[in-house]
Amino acid sequence: MKIVLVHGACHNGAHFERVAALLRAGGHEVWCPTLRGNRPEDDPRQISLDDAIASLIRYFDDEAIDDAVLLGHSWGGMAITGAADRLAPGRVRRLIYYSAFVPNPGESLIDMCPPHYQALFRQMGAETGTVSFPWPIFREAFVNDGTLEQAKTLFDSLVAQPFRTMADPISLSLSPAEMTLGKSVLYCTEDIGLPHSMPFHPRLSEKLGLYRLVTMPGSHSTFLTNPDLLAEKIVQAGRD
Repeated sequence: MKIVLVHGACHNGAHFERVAALLRAGGHEVWCPTLRGNRPEDDPRQISLDDAIASLIRYFDDEAIDDAVLLGHSWGGMAITGAADRLAPGRVRRLIYYSAFVPNPGESLIDMCPPHYQALFRQMGAETGTVSFPWPIFREAFVNDGTLEQAKTLFDSLVAQPFRTMADPISLSLSPAEMTLGKSVLYCTEDIGLPHSMPFHPRLSEKLGLYRLVTMPGSHSTFLTNPDLLAEKIVQAGRD
């Protein structure tokens, strides 16, 4: 299986390397790109959602990837939806939404967030052009199944997310439900990155139309707290 793992907001491809190593040990080809706006050389204040999506498409071209399972984590759901809509048929065989946002045409990530996150992100964006996660929110809502040391290590490795990648409405020719390629949802049962009154699943997953549901215990950051099980579940979500 060919698998492309796309990071979430404030993260980069290195955050998936532990999971990628487990998948490679199982015989899979795996890529962990860092999208434009989250690279050290980028000025995140200048990067749009279209820029980030275009960098994922360019990565597919540069690496000559086709027939791939394309996974997006959290904000990465925006990037994989946009890339799948624009890549030629056959480049992507299945999408996996891992605790991920599912946009319809014209929606932004902020549109899908609860009001308190909308206000926080817009305030940050107006002040700095970027978004970051305050430590108390990150610890309690994103790494709630991890140790304090794990949470601090991950927090210290985060980068500023371009505000426009979260605020720009996505341009799509088809809604996700209209896309004919395979779709899977990987749902972590203790994930409260979004409150359970406005969850990733089923509130957002229902926008996919027909999809495969795969579940596992854990928080929003199981790539850190339980990479072994996550790797198994990615294979289950990605198989034919």
